[in-house]
Amino acid sequence: MPCTATVCRLQESPDPTIRGPRRDMIQPFKIMGFNAWTRGLCLMGGLLLFGLAYFAWIFWFLPYGSPPFPRQVEIPAGRSVREVAALLEREGLVLNARAFMALAAIRGEAHRIRAGIYRLEAPGSAAGLLGRLVRGDVEFYRITIPEGWNLAQVAERLDVVGLAQRESFLEKARDAAWASELLGFQVNSLEGFLFPDTYLFPPGVGEQHILRSMVRRFQKSLDPEFHARLLELGWSVVQAVTLASLIEKETCAPQERALVSGVFHKRLQMGMRLESDPSVIYGLEGFNGNLRKSDLLVPHPYNTYLFPGLPAGPICNPGQESIRAALFPAETDYLFFVSRKDGTHHFSRTLGEHIRAVARYQKGRP
Repeated sequence: MPCTATVCRLQESPDPTIRGPRRDMIQPFKIMGFNAWTRGLCLMGGLLLFGLAYFAWIFWFLPYGSPPFPRQVEIPAGRSVREVAALLEREGLVLNARAFMALAAIRGEAHRIRAGIYRLEAPGSAAGLLGRLVRGDVEFYRITIPEGWNLAQVAERLDVVGLAQRESFLEKARDAAWASELLGFQVNSLEGFLFPDTYLFPPGVGEQHILRSMVRRFQKSLDPEFHARLLELGWSVVQAVTLASLIEKETCAPQERALVSGVFHKRLQMGMRLESDPSVIYGLEGFNGNLRKSDLLVPHPYNTYLFPGLPAGPICNPGQESIRAALFPAETDYLFFVSRKDGTHHFSRTLGEHIRAVARYQKGRP
């Protein structure tokens, strides 16, 4: 078809109503979509931050606590953060145990909580309470010394709870001159004379105060019957406590204390060596838990396999029942005993019987 002027004008000037979308119409739409997405993310982030802040305020920073106040709460030694958190929740001192654990984990303080008795004057926040537990801001430390612990074990416990430095405590406890002056008779150290019991000490009391308190408790435990019996036996306090420490380490069953004491008394009367494994172990350096035959030949003043009589001194801090057993032994013909590996012993009158018992209970032979 020939191109007329009218047709050509139409082709050159198309109808505006059928034009495609203009650039100035597309761009605002894209910008509006991007801005809406960004605003949504910001809104969600803001809500999340608000939620976290609200959680932190409610569970960590808002004062909380069930009456009465003031009150005490005790954190026992050796408890995990989970156990501490559960205890605080039961006591009504934190709103939620898991939230308390989370706070301790975030701060890196889950393993820094210190045992002791804490005095709380008023409700407080979980964050503030955690800070006190980590600082060890206690009213008293409760320390339990079990029967049969030696000086090194006592020092370790005191060091762990933050009441005394291990090395300083041992240095003072092993100062023979100071220990002898404190007790009123000659000793090598305070080993054996720290009475096993539960003690309450305020912070910062120092090693000397702790040692004096434990020795004073030991001295109070020695009644007139104890001193009268010493006179009958012709023994010193050190001899009685030394034998009591052997009995303490040799026995698990309370009913065997007097019988083990009877064996030791009889061997002493007959001039036999006591041959007590715990005494040998006490004098070994770096003992790894496995007593070998070669260890029995190491010459040290606590080796009752090599030397007759009692060892050079106590090997632990015995309890009152072991001290009594040392003074009042059972009348017996037994000269030997061997562990049955169940907390009790088999007692024998002759070496032959003892050898057979060792084969049966220690080596599993019929």
